[in-house]
Amino acid sequence: MDDSQLRTVWQQRQKQDRAVALAEPLATLMKRTLSKRYSQFGALARLWDEMIPQSIAEHTALESFSRGVLTVMVDSAAHRFQLQTLLSGGVTKAIQSRFGGALNKIRLIPGQFFSLDDAGQQRYQF
Repeated sequence: MDDSQLRTVWQQRQKQDRAVALAEPLATLMKRTLSKRYSQFGALARLWDEMIPQSIAEHTALESFSRGVLTVMVDSAAHRFQLQTLLSGGVTKAIQSRFGGALNKIRLIPGQFFSLDDAGQQRYQF
């Protein structure tokens, strides 16, 4: 073997540095996955604020949007009943027709959520 072949074999046997810059995969994730999900969720939030009366909307929180199912958290059984009645009365179809994506179902779940008060502290709403 000559010198160049030995050098090539030596380089191939050296441990490869497997470090990859994190910026490239994160940029791809943000561009392809999260930006689409964020824009769809934002559009749904705007429609939700337009279509649901403020007295009910303040007791709800949009939890997630996945596979055509919008999950909405409602803080009490009474408000959940009011919202279910409102949605079954045609508001669901109105939201579906105005939404650009595929909204198949609105799922209501019980839960508690909080907002921030003037001092920036968590203030639970019941």
